[in-house]
Amino acid sequence: MSVRLAVSLPVYVEGRRAPSWWATALLVANDGALFACLLFAYFYIRSRAAAWPPGDMKLPELQYPIPMTILLVGSSIPIWWAEHSITQGQVGRLKIGLLLAWLMGLGFLALQVLEYHQKDFAISTNAYGSLFYAITALHGAHVFVALVMNGLLQVRTWKGHFDRRKHLAVQNVALYWHFVDAVWICIFLSLYLSPRLVRP
Repeated sequence: MSVRLAVSLPVYVEGRRAPSWWATALLVANDGALFACLLFAYFYIRSRAAAWPPGDMKLPELQYPIPMTILLVGSSIPIWWAEHSITQGQVGRLKIGLLLAWLMGLGFLALQVLEYHQKDFAISTNAYGSLFYAITALHGAHVFVALVMNGLLQVRTWKGHFDRRKHLAVQNVALYWHFVDAVWICIFLSLYLSPRLVRP
């Protein structure tokens, strides 16, 4: 009886029934709370400042942030396509979607490095500099983690680990990837656009 019961038990689960999906969701919720606290601190300190950015600092330039936003937010499309494709058993499309998203994420990080090099303030300049670098660098670290996760997925895909029934890792990485993209939208609106639209 016990042998037959063990054989009849499911050997894997997918989607929201899977413990690893819930673990990823909890990670996203925890990181979301962290970024919410940082953005709250940003707006709180800004509300106490006579000018923002303070002193004679220039308004945030959009030369790099706009293409960065296009790349990162746009990368959700191939990630969605990859996830949808594997549910249909399209492994080839999964490979293409993951690679496209990985390249777009890498482009985002490359532009972020270029942006840092052209900044005329440092993390120790003032509260604005500290908040700017803390928030954007922490997000950049999340993008890097997403790239590593995506890269591991690509290796597993080429090894034939996924099919239309077994692709939980793809779902988990897609959830994290979309979260990182959504956080960047909040950062872009808060750090880059709001100082231009609303003056203290």
